[in-house]
Amino acid sequence: MKGIRIAALMVVLSEILFLTNACGWGWSVSPEEKYDYEERQRELSQREITQQELAPAPIQQKNAVDRTSISQVVKKVIPSVVGISTVHTARTTVWDDTEVIEGVGAGVIVHPAGYILTNDHVAGGNPTHITVILENGDELEGRTLWSDPTLDLAIVKVDAENLPAAALGDSDQLEVGDTAIAIGTPLGLQFQHTVTAGIISALNRTVQVPTERGQNFMEDLIQTDASINPGNSGGPLVNMRGEVVGINTIKVTSAEGIGFAIPINVAKPVIEHFIREGSFVTPYIGIVGFDREMARYFKQDQNIQEGVYVVDIDERGPAYKAGVRVDDIITRVGNRKVTKMLDLRSAIYSYKVGNRVSIEVIRGGRRRTVTMVLQPKPEL
Repeated sequence: MKGIRIAALMVVLSEILFLTNACGWGWSVSPEEKYDYEERQRELSQREITQQELAPAPIQQKNAVDRTSISQVVKKVIPSVVGISTVHTARTTVWDDTEVIEGVGAGVIVHPAGYILTNDHVAGGNPTHITVILENGDELEGRTLWSDPTLDLAIVKVDAENLPAAALGDSDQLEVGDTAIAIGTPLGLQFQHTVTAGIISALNRTVQVPTERGQNFMEDLIQTDASINPGNSGGPLVNMRGEVVGINTIKVTSAEGIGFAIPINVAKPVIEHFIREGSFVTPYIGIVGFDREMARYFKQDQNIQEGVYVVDIDERGPAYKAGVRVDDIITRVGNRKVTKMLDLRSAIYSYKVGNRVSIEVIRGGRRRTVTMVLQPKPEL
């Protein structure tokens, strides 16, 4: 009898081990191995089919609820949305103990080779460790390739291939009243892939944001009433075609239904540089500029109808060396018309450090063109 019991126990243990592996527990990839998303999905799908064949047939539901158009959009985009967990170490003084700071945010895959767009305040600041959590639950190690605190954007890279990349839309085509869908990880990874929906409430908003480097004016933001809570940062704002039109960034904590996203068009040139060249160094011209709406408050004695108003300038920067001065209005970069700061940044980011770029300015009612050589953005 004792031998029979031992044999039965061994059978049960073998079945438990089979089920454990079938559920995908303990999955890992060696550092030398590149993660292949499509291969992983085929593996998971085959396991689901096996489990479904073993399971009893489901009871057929009557009057099934039709999927709404929003749910169809979400189904299309959500595989491209990732959770991002970061670890920073910091100390106030050299005598203090090292403090470990953990953060959680979201991101969106913008290229199958593992390029992920998120916020600077999620993945910037040289984190000691970044974990990217895919929609299927797999975790990959990431690294920050580029970040810009003034834009609150960052590019994170994971060693993978065949990832489900999101389609990028045209944020210049947005209109107030358009449906907006926000996807992210509000309040922590246990709420990963939370979806909220609303409308585009306003465009070209300017918000003053306190940072470790002082006050930062974020301009040309998309305002939406789709709920954006802590942890949504870095997740996509999506239109009804399933295209990413913005990256969620901040919300007004003193009011309900007021959140902001960075237009995707400002990030497109950066993404294209990484896809084509594998790297990107932020070009620098050395001005502080305001859109005409902001400039009217700052310079009320001037009727500014177009372009970007130069409110401050770095005398060591390319713009000053080329002849641009405070109170000039920048109206064109190369062959691209400039109507707001977003246009100026997008145009400059389409070039590379070392390129010669012509800029048209208005000074005292007269137009003039100067040429400058782009420099790398200095370390702060």
